[in-house]
This record gives sequence, C-alpha cells and structure tokens, in this order.
Amino acid sequence: MSQSNFSIPYKHPFTPDNQYKKSVAYFSMEFAVDQALKIYSGGLGFLAGSHMRSVYALNQNLIGIGMLWKYGYYDQSRKRDGSMEPEFREKMYSFLTDTGIRFQVPIMGQDVWIAAYYLAPNVFQSAPLFLLTTDTDGNDEETRAISYSLYDADVSYKVAQCMVLGIGGARLLEELKYEPEVYHFNEAHAVSAVFQLYKKYKTVDEVKKRVVFTTHTPEEAGNEKHEIHFLENLGFFSGLNLETVRKISGNQGNIFNHSLAALSLSRNANAVSKLHGEVSRDMWKAHPKIAPIGHITNAQNNTYWVDKQLEEARINADHAKIAARKKELKAILFKTVADQCGKIFDPNVLTIVWARRFAAYKRPDMLVWDMERFRKMMDNKDQPVQVIWAGKPYPKDEGAINTFNHLFYLSHLFPNMAVLTGYELGLSKLLKDGSDIWLNTPVVTREASGTSGMTAAMNASLNLSTYDGWICEFAKDDENSFILPVAKSGDINKEDCDNLNDKLEKSVIPTYYADQEKWQSMVLASMNDVNVDFNSDRMAREYYEKLY
Repeated sequence: MSQSNFSIPYKHPFTPDNQYKKSVAYFSMEFAVDQALKIYSGGLGFLAGSHMRSVYALNQNLIGIGMLWKYGYYDQSRKRDGSMEPEFREKMYSFLTDTGIRFQVPIMGQDVWIAAYYLAPNVFQSAPLFLLTTDTDGNDEETRAISYSLYDADVSYKVAQCMVLGIGGARLLEELKYEPEVYHFNEAHAVSAVFQLYKKYKTVDEVKKRVVFTTHTPEEAGNEKHEIHFLENLGFFSGLNLETVRKISGNQGNIFNHSLAALSLSRNANAVSKLHGEVSRDMWKAHPKIAPIGHITNAQNNTYWVDKQLEEARINADHAKIAARKKELKAILFKTVADQCGKIFDPNVLTIVWARRFAAYKRPDMLVWDMERFRKMMDNKDQPVQVIWAGKPYPKDEGAINTFNHLFYLSHLFPNMAVLTGYELGLSKLLKDGSDIWLNTPVVTREASGTSGMTAAMNASLNLSTYDGWICEFAKDDENSFILPVAKSGDINKEDCDNLNDKLEKSVIPTYYADQEKWQSMVLASMNDVNVDFNSDRMAREYYEKLY
C-alpha cells in the first residue's frame, strides 16, 4: 500500500556537472549536515555530512537517504552531581518537507508504515536528503519506536532500523519512480536493500551492477552479525528463502555477517584510509569472491569547518595573524568552559583537547593513566597547560560512561582541567578553533580513518596522535604534527602512555613555550598539508572516479 503527493517522478533539484552525471543514492544511518539537524552520533555522521556538502558544491547527481530520528542520538546532560546523563527529547524540524509519501514494509511480523521527509539542498547547502521515519499515523507505539533513537540498544529494534533504511530506502526510490544508476551503502546498515533489489532485478549480476559499498570497520569482530533465522523472522530478507540468501550473500551456516553480504553483492568497495585498505584486504582475504576493496581516504568539508580569518592568514602565510586569531578563538571556547565548569582558562596557555566519541579503543583517559606525570604537568606554573575533554559515549556503554564520569570527578582537583557535555557539531567547531593540540590516542589499526584531527588542523591546531588511520597519510613528526612511535611491546597501553608523556614533556610543551617560531611554522605546515588532500571535495570527486 502507498500514497503520495510529492512530485513524481523525482527530478534532482540542481543540474549536475558533466563529470558527475551518473545518478547515485547514498544510504547512511546518520548525517551531520548541520547542528540544527540532530540525526547523527559521531564520525560516520560527520563524514557523511561533509560528503553531502561537497556534493552540493560540486553539483554531483547524488541524493542521500537516511533516517529521521525522533530523539536524535541523545542529549548529553548532567545529573545533580554534574556526572553525565543521557536524555531523550523530541526534536521538531520545520525546515523539513513532508513528501506525503507513505508506504508499508513488513517488519517484525507487522506491516509498518514508513513516511518520508525531504531536506532541500538550499537549507544547509547539502545534497538533497530523504529521511525516513516510522513515527507516523497507522503504526502502534511499538513500531513507531523503531525510529525514535539512533542505534537502539535492543537488537530487534536496531535491525528493524537497518531495515527501514535499507528496504525502506529502496522502496522509497520506487515510490519516487527514481532509478539511480548506483546504490552506495555507507557502512553495512542498509544491506537489507540488496535483497529487495534482487527480487526486482532477479540476478546477482544485475544487483552488483548497481551496488557499491564503503566499509568503516577495521576488525572482523566489529562487523555486525546475527543469527540468520532471527533476521528472517524480522523480515530482513524481503521474503527470499534462506537457501537463496546464503547463495547470493557469501554467508554459509546460520550466522549472517552484514558486511560480508554487502561485499558479496557489490561490484566495488572501499576502505576509508590507505592503512585501512591494507587491513581490510587482509581481513577479508578468505573470501575471494567479494568485491575488490580499494581505499578513498575520508575527508572533511573546509567550507563548513574553516574559520575565515585563519584561512586568510594561511593563504598569506601570516604567522602573526594566525597566532593572534587563535588566541581570539580560544577566548570564545573558554566562555563555554566557564559556563559549563565554572573555570576561567587563559588564551595564552597551551590548550590540549581530547574530543570525539568515548569508546574503549580510543582510550580517552590515556593522559591520566600515569597520575604522577599528569599531576606534575598540570601543576607546572612555568609552562602551564589546560586540558579539555568532550564526547558522547554510547548511552548504554557503562564502561565509556564511567570513563567520562571518572574524568569529570578528577577535574574537580584541577582548575585547568575541564570536561564538557553536548559534543555535537557546534561544540566540535568551538573545540577545533580553540585547541592548540588535538589529542588522538586510538589503539593502532583500530581507527579506520578518524577525521576530527583534520578539522582541527584546518583551524591551526596541531595533531598529537598515535600512528593510525588518516594520520599515516598526513603526519610528518615534528614538522606538521607530533606523532607517537608505534608501540611494539606486550603492553602497548603502557608503552603508548609513556610515549605520550615523553612527547608532551620533551617536545610539545617546550616547543610551545620556548620556540614559538618553530610552533608557528608547524601550524602553517599543518594547515597547508590538510587543505587540499583532506578536503571532502577531493573525496567526493574520488567517489565518482574510483567507486561509481
């Protein structure tokens, strides 16, 4: 059943550039195109948002298909004692257009109504986006709740969300009478769409002709897997029998690997950095029939992220102007620090920021593992430092929430340490603008790409990082960043922690206070080196050249 009053058949609202005429539908669970549209959780969304902005800038024939989350990811607020509390509040967006398109998809044993909303390109200078929701008339509370919260903790709901994106997205395109030449799955969340496509086109070759896949997961264990009968009962395979599902998806037995299915039914696939490409090819080498895996390194959109005055100073190679503007931007960030934490930070003091999703492999608290050295650094009056943490743990990840709260309680002991809540696009921009050092501490090879350091570098912040992800293609230690040697011992946590403290004590802090000339030349080198290669315009071009 379906009904609609949207202009059909759908026509892309801007005329594509000749190089980018091929029509693409880009499926992503999250998009961070603007602070005002809270349908993202972290890096995957930031990346997709930058990609959609570059699509707009380059006039590419691409539309985004995503989800309209009623409560977003979650609002990060505080309990009475100041520790972290996830809150789920309804979001209303008058800038979205109700397309009037509504259709039903069998999910969890019911015919679920799906409604589609539209974000026009001129609202946030992005690709046109279609956002799907089950929070619509005709559904009961249980099925409305499928699109309430991004990455629901309940496994049935999480899979149902993937089905709304995948099967629902493929069905939406049918409702629009829009047949893209390419279906691009950003991560395997939308892989259920391939079974819908197989029913339509009847052969694997016809499906593969149209499907490409981007993997973001650098280790086998991180790829989503479920028991195949569980998925069948939810309606994941669009009614195909399991014999056919196993045959076409590369999955044998009763455990269904979503990424393997995406790789088996794509003609082309990519990892998101050079190192991640090597890791991915090695990881999947036992499956010779999958799509070839290349790499297109992630990037971020300069137009959105860069401070205009810093950019002008970069173009003119004006060290003094960069330094002066940086102090102004630090002062702006420090208003938020004062507001949230009751602490007055000094723009003249070296400021270190660790800010991204809180997850164990990212090791957010490495800086405080050696308390003796941390205390010594924080108490140094001759060469003072200020440290800020921010980031959202997954709302059910008790370990990561405990790490966040541990840092918050620890911050009571230091007037120069702050832990901020509400890490979304807006705060992220303030922190990139206001940091001198952008600290990045993942276990090496666990971060497929990482992108937060790119936007920090665009805004005159130096990366201090383990050697992982995009950093391997960018960093020149002591020239445009500060890089920790790759840990080789049995205890990589201790080795990385020791190396981090050594780097701070012997290199980062002395350079900032005793050799500003070198610091400023590193900053300029970093800004120049990140400017072209890690701007999402380059990435959006490469998707057309290499993947589509």
